[in-house]
Amino acid sequence: MTSDWSVRLRRLLVTLATLPFALAIGMSLVDSYRRRGKRPRPFPTRAPATTAVGEGEVTTYTFGQDLYDDMIAAIEGAQRQVLLETYIWKGDATGERFKRALAEAAARGVEVYCIYDAFANLVVAPTFQRFPPSIKVLRYPVYAAGWRFFDLRRYGRDHRKILVVDDHVGFIGGYNIGSPYATEWRDTHVRITGPAVWDLKRAFADFWNLNRRRRLRSSERPLLLETASTWEPKVRVHRNVPRLWVFPIRAMYLEAINRASSRVWLTTAYFLPDQDFVDALKDAAGRGVDVRLLLPLKSNHIVADWISRGYFSQMLDAGVRIFRYQGAMVHAKTATVDGTWSTVGTANIDRLSLQGNYEINVEVIDEALAADLEQIFLVDQSNCLELTSSEWEARDLHRKFTEMVLAPLRPLL
Repeated sequence: MTSDWSVRLRRLLVTLATLPFALAIGMSLVDSYRRRGKRPRPFPTRAPATTAVGEGEVTTYTFGQDLYDDMIAAIEGAQRQVLLETYIWKGDATGERFKRALAEAAARGVEVYCIYDAFANLVVAPTFQRFPPSIKVLRYPVYAAGWRFFDLRRYGRDHRKILVVDDHVGFIGGYNIGSPYATEWRDTHVRITGPAVWDLKRAFADFWNLNRRRRLRSSERPLLLETASTWEPKVRVHRNVPRLWVFPIRAMYLEAINRASSRVWLTTAYFLPDQDFVDALKDAAGRGVDVRLLLPLKSNHIVADWISRGYFSQMLDAGVRIFRYQGAMVHAKTATVDGTWSTVGTANIDRLSLQGNYEINVEVIDEALAADLEQIFLVDQSNCLELTSSEWEARDLHRKFTEMVLAPLRPLL
């Protein structure tokens, strides 16, 4: 009898441990099937706007086609060097357009370096991933730990999106490269000129040199840059580097939120933070700060959506306003605080971005840029449904049960 109970207990424990994963896989498959053939609805955007910041300028983009046109123009005007790093690089018309522009730049004598994440591009045709020898390419591997499978520092993905051309211009933000992102996704990117461009160049070179030894030919030299030591006091570039166990972007966010006195407006594609981050937002709302969180109503990752909902009750009860973007995927990673501080970058508010992946965000202390990003937020908010406490508490019992079952997956996302 004791043996039977022991077997039953083990089966129960195995079922409880595997249930969240089975449910997540099932939900993902069903959602993928339902999405086939569906097209996002048009969404409001703004034309690119340029703001003077310190010794340079920052241009904001909210529509992919506008961004891609300016990125291609920058590559076509390159005279010495192009550094391109992306997470997803689709082998479609837009991806081919970038590849062709880079090949033409290399053919006229420009140094061209490219980095992309192999895992994010597993479904991209191998033929597209063949580049001419004149382009130096680092394909960040699907599995980077080698024999050090126990070393958690080697499991981060390269989620960064950077383009730097010569010493003149740099691009950074949430946009990957692909035709769907050009017109169907709502994202935010910035174009930077001035001394801050050098920090983007250093960020690219540091990643290249950190990962080049086993990923490139042994004869390939490190990427050495001659960049000025001038600092732009209004702009700082923050880099998460899991290999070195360095994650400053989370601390950047928490410091800004904890110092807020009037408003915190935050847009993110996926919201799966740790409890300290949630508490910072709740504390800010508790002291009278206007805290607004803008998320997709339905993202491209249904499991992330459901797990994110597990935080809604406590935030709504604390006075945080939650807006859910409808009709299209909002993929932006931006925030403003008190009309002075702002950030744009690649890091989502989730554990993978804040404590796992290679990420890069630019932090800007400038009222004019913050005002521009606040206007973008208001445009996005006009396309949102605000979630109320009464509406949320009235949701169906099966929804609450699903949120509870998926909750153990929070630390993995």
